[in-house]
Amino acid sequence: MPIVNIQITREGSGPNRVAATPEEKAALIAGVSQLLLDVLHKPLDSTFVVIEEVELENWGWGGLPVPEYRKRRASGQT
Repeated sequence: MPIVNIQITREGSGPNRVAATPEEKAALIAGVSQLLLDVLHKPLDSTFVVIEEVELENWGWGGLPVPEYRKRRASGQT
């Protein structure tokens, strides 16, 4: 029984978006499940997919919280 954990940042992919939509999450679940069926022959009804959304302030990059890293990168400081 495969269990797949997907972590995504809780931020939008465009203006006025703060998270992945239910439709995007459903597409991730379907796609990952299908991939496991195609590659490992794992039945869809035995595959579990968990999506965790990580708040932007709860992850870092380059030794900095992501908002600060992005700010510095945009100003050419990294």
